[in-house]
This record gives sequence, C-alpha cells and structure tokens, in this order.
Amino acid sequence: MAGKAGRSADDAARMPLGEHIRELRNRLMKAALAILLGAVIGFVFRSHILHTLENPVCNIQGLSGVGRKNAECPDGALVFSGATAQVNLSFKIAMYCGVVIGSPVWLYQVWAFLAPGLYKKEKKYSLAFIGAAVPLFVGGVVVCYFLFPVIMKVLLTFLNGAGASTMLDASQYMTFCLQMMTVFGVAFVLPLVLVLFNFIGILSSKAMRKHWRIIVLAIFVFGAVAVPTGDPFGMSALALPICVLYFAAVGVSEINDRRRARKRASMPGANLSPDEATDLDLSPAPIEQAESLEDIL
Repeated sequence: MAGKAGRSADDAARMPLGEHIRELRNRLMKAALAILLGAVIGFVFRSHILHTLENPVCNIQGLSGVGRKNAECPDGALVFSGATAQVNLSFKIAMYCGVVIGSPVWLYQVWAFLAPGLYKKEKKYSLAFIGAAVPLFVGGVVVCYFLFPVIMKVLLTFLNGAGASTMLDASQYMTFCLQMMTVFGVAFVLPLVLVLFNFIGILSSKAMRKHWRIIVLAIFVFGAVAVPTGDPFGMSALALPICVLYFAAVGVSEINDRRRARKRASMPGANLSPDEATDLDLSPAPIEQAESLEDIL
C-alpha cells in the first residue's frame, strides 16, 4: 500500500481497491524477484552447500553405510535413490537459499505494504523488528548446524553393533536438516515478538515476569518436541538459548515500561485523584508545536 513517489501516507491509506491490488502485485513481484535471485545463488553454490550440510552425517565414527565411500563422505551413509534425486535436491536447496537470502527484501515488502495502516510508532517498531529478526533467525540456524552432528549421531547409532549397514536417502536427510534449521531459526525470533507486543502496548513486562515459570516449562517442552532425539542435551541446546532470549526480552520490556511510566508521570495532572480537576491551559499554541496523543504515550 505504499504509494508512488510524492504520495503521502494518508493518500496511500485511502487508495481505491484497484490501487491496493496493483500495489500488492508490485510488492509480490519484487519479493519474488529477490527470492529468485537468492535461489540462483543457491543453485550455483549447491555443491558447496550440500557438502557443508552432509558433514554431520558423513563423519560419524563407527557408522558403516552402503553408499560409495570417498574423502567427502567417509562412512558412505548418504545415497541418492532415483535418476532425478540429485536434480530435485538441487532445486530444493536453491529454493531454501532463495527464501533465506531474499528475506530482507521480501520482509521489507511486507512491511511497506502494511505500513500505511500503522501508526507512526508502530511503523518504527515493525521496521526495527524486521532488522533484528533476520540476524536472530540466522543465529538459530547456526546453533542448529553445530548441534546437528550430535542429533544425527544419536539417531544413526541408536542400534550400533546390530550388524546392519546404514542407508540414508540424501533428499530425505536434506529435507530433515533444512526443517530443523527452520525450527531453530523461528524459535530464536519468538522472544523478539514479545518485545514488539510490549512496545506497541499489547503485553506488559509485569505479565511476562508473572508467568515466567510457565513460559520456561513451555520452552523446554517445545525443545523436547522439536529435537527428534529427545535427549536432555539436544533439548537443552535449543531451550536454554531461547530462555536467555526470553529473559532478555523481559528486561527490554521492563526498561520500556519504566520509560513509558516516567513519561506519563510528567504529564500535567498525572498525580491528581479521580475526583480532582486538572488545570487546563487554554492559551493557543502554534500548530507546529502541537503533539499528538500517540507521541505523548
């Protein structure tokens, strides 16, 4: 809904339905182009990405697979089944890279489409949210990557010594790997959502502190469900960083609530009882010095 050059925010907010649809089409085209360019980059470097993501399963000590053993995959656990498996996997990696690499662009396009319907402070907070969400998501993906060797070792050596070889379909493995990284990335962004709710006045830090025990329990339950091994190490590796981010969100929300309370206390008549009348200043002031209620709160 962001308008053309020279169009004000109010004009953009009052655009007719046809203009809204055309604006949505333009935003979608820009987002799709960013994802496509990211996918091209991912496709070009697909072999390097595959080699990086297969390391957790190709270097497990004591694991004997049925695939072709080489220097890049010593245990031979990964195999391709079918003539088109490698092509399908290449496009899957490319699309995932396109979504991740193009995320700053398509997230901004979503924000730009919704911005005319937001208040001034909501625009500022939502744009800051997008800027902070991307590195947090990447941080979750990085944590998952370093945790993944432990997850795969537990899963693939659960019946170690049974005399059977391992055959792990490469496409299924990569899908599982990318899904786990997505779960970790999204989980790292969730505390940021709480901060956003606090800044726009939906959630207070008092409520976040009051229910912290329930939240921490829910985080560990989520960690136990999200990590397929179910072992305490994997669950804690996901839950503990989220708990740290949650309490950081509580701290940021507490600072914001105190700042907001001090601002309200400085307003005329803030300390009056409900039965007392406030002294009103009826003298006119220049229009450029006027403050909106949104800026005061």
